[in-house]
Amino acid sequence: MTPTLRTERLLLEPYVPEDEDDFVTLFLDGRVSRWMGDGPAPEADYRALFGRIFTKVYAQELFDVWAVRRDGRFAGHAEIKPAKVADGYEIIYALAPGMWGSGLGRELAGAIVAYGFDTLGLTEVYATVAAPNTASLAVLNGIGFEHVRDVTEDDGGVTHVLRRSRATG
Repeated sequence: MTPTLRTERLLLEPYVPEDEDDFVTLFLDGRVSRWMGDGPAPEADYRALFGRIFTKVYAQELFDVWAVRRDGRFAGHAEIKPAKVADGYEIIYALAPGMWGSGLGRELAGAIVAYGFDTLGLTEVYATVAAPNTASLAVLNGIGFEHVRDVTEDDGGVTHVLRRSRATG
C-alpha cells in the first residue's frame, strides 16, 4: 500500500476518488502534459488513467502513486515505478504551474528519491526528461542526478535518461 509521505511543505498521500477532477485538470494543462508521457491527450484518456490508479496500480500494488498536496490543496502528482528505460526504478512528478518556481519541485523529487532509497532499498533511481525541459533538468541535477544517455523518440525529440545513485559511507 502506498504510504503517506511528508516534506517541509508537501503531503504525498494515496489518491482518493475525489481527486479525479484535480488530476484531470493538472494533466489537461498543456504546460504540464507537454512533458508527461507522449504529451497532451484527450480528457477521457486522463480520466481512464486516473481510474487505473485504483483498479490496477493500487489493487495489484504495482508501484507507488501519490496525490501531492500543499496546505490541504491538490498541488501535483508523483510516482516511483519500474523504469522502462533502465533496469531499476524511475521517479515521475508533476506540479501545478502555480507551484512552479518556489523550490517545490526539488522538495518533491527529493522526497520520492529518499523514499526509493530508504523504504524500497534501492541503490539507484532514474528519471527521464525531455531535453527542452530545462526546469526539470535543473531540479534533478540540483539533487544529484547525472546524465546516463539520450533516447531519440519516434517524433525526433530527445529524452535524457538520468540516474542518481545512493550515497555510500
